[in-house]
Amino acid sequence: MATTRKKSLRGSSNSKAGPKRRKSSAATSGGKSPVIKTYPAAVKALLERPNVERLRPARIEADTFKLDRMRELLTELDNPQEGLKAVHIAGTVGKGSTVAMLQSMLNACGWTTGTYTSPHLIDIRERITVNGAMVSQSTFTGLTKLASAVAASVAPDASFFELITAMALKHFADEATDIAIVETGLGGRLDATNVVQPAVTLITRIELDHQHLLGNTTEEIAREKAGIFKPGVPAISVKQTPEVEAVLRQVAEEVGCELRMIGKDIEFSSRFCVTDEYGAHMRVCVLGNRIDYMHLPVPLPGAHQADNCALALAALDLLGSGEQEFEEKTVFRGLAATKNPGRMDIVWNRPRILVDGAHNPASMQALMRGIGSNIPFDSMICIFGCNADKDVDANLEMLALGGDKIIFTKASDQPRAAEPEELAQRFESLRNRQCQTAPSVKEAIEIASQAAGRDDLICITGSFYLVGETMALLEKARAKQGSSIRR
Repeated sequence: MATTRKKSLRGSSNSKAGPKRRKSSAATSGGKSPVIKTYPAAVKALLERPNVERLRPARIEADTFKLDRMRELLTELDNPQEGLKAVHIAGTVGKGSTVAMLQSMLNACGWTTGTYTSPHLIDIRERITVNGAMVSQSTFTGLTKLASAVAASVAPDASFFELITAMALKHFADEATDIAIVETGLGGRLDATNVVQPAVTLITRIELDHQHLLGNTTEEIAREKAGIFKPGVPAISVKQTPEVEAVLRQVAEEVGCELRMIGKDIEFSSRFCVTDEYGAHMRVCVLGNRIDYMHLPVPLPGAHQADNCALALAALDLLGSGEQEFEEKTVFRGLAATKNPGRMDIVWNRPRILVDGAHNPASMQALMRGIGSNIPFDSMICIFGCNADKDVDANLEMLALGGDKIIFTKASDQPRAAEPEELAQRFESLRNRQCQTAPSVKEAIEIASQAAGRDDLICITGSFYLVGETMALLEKARAKQGSSIRR
């Protein structure tokens, strides 16, 4: 029986594009592209395109995930990806942190470094950066106008993610970046980013997430994410479960690339430290091919960041060669300067408010452990909201490990968000604990602020959309200086 709904990426076609089209300009295109003259018009044009980040799973069409449209778009843009030296990274958790650390180290070593990540927290331009700086509004507008015109010509049904991926690759080519660090959006094999030819591929920790699209087991999900492996391109992975590692090694052998596992093929150790200079933190040792990185402080809080840091250092070791050798003191300086907004990020001081985009059980567990190890507090008030298609009950179990008081809310303008009342009912049935609800993030923060004592901590988590809305709200409050949120 035929179906028009997308239930899984497994078995989807990854057919190659047909013969290359003659280069065409927007002026000669028979399609229609939106009128884009301003930055707001550019953002509006992108957000009006099909967007998997905002669609409920049942509304994702069967032909959403394929690489043909990307190849068509990039062909019309003169294939900017072909001249790029890239690092391609996939995984369930830890991608953003690994990108942040690798980018900061490469910048310190003098490399012009582009990053492409998702989702954004406040500003859509966060997704495309060069040397840590967002693309300018005028450049973003020009890229959107160009990509939209090309899409009208060859791929009118191109998605939001496909278009902005093409824009990022074009921008990195225009800026002549020394390296582009490209993060997958969903999965790997059929992800729009899987058109790059990387110098190295990286795999962060793989857990259950997006099962409706990637598979019901970690092994199935691992096979999808290992779809970024390329013949002859070295791949590095953090330590995984035996089942996931077996799949990664099998795919690497099938593809014809060398896979090295942190802690097995690459010597690695980590330890927890407390010093006057850094406070509570992790330190790592990574023995590379050329440089041994010994006892480097991990700049991001949480024991789980040690693995991500080791992955970034191992990638750095592969990227440097000959005249581009990296001095350890320069690497140390770059690593220490790492910034990772929205991840265990204290964004307000009175009361203390921490935000983290933990959105699956593995990241929720890491968050609760990280807070317990790194941040002193008397009581923690958790404000939580998540998308309805997540593993809600498992997230709630992890939330209960750390939260003394729980307030459920939801991000505005997010169709996939679970209703606060439903979250509260499920939490009470699971844990037999009372909780509160708030219809908006602002009201949830106000309730928490009234309840928080001087040494208490407010933790806002569950989705990047909730965190982004919180950060935007607090920016406005900070600008007003008279906000009721400030004590």
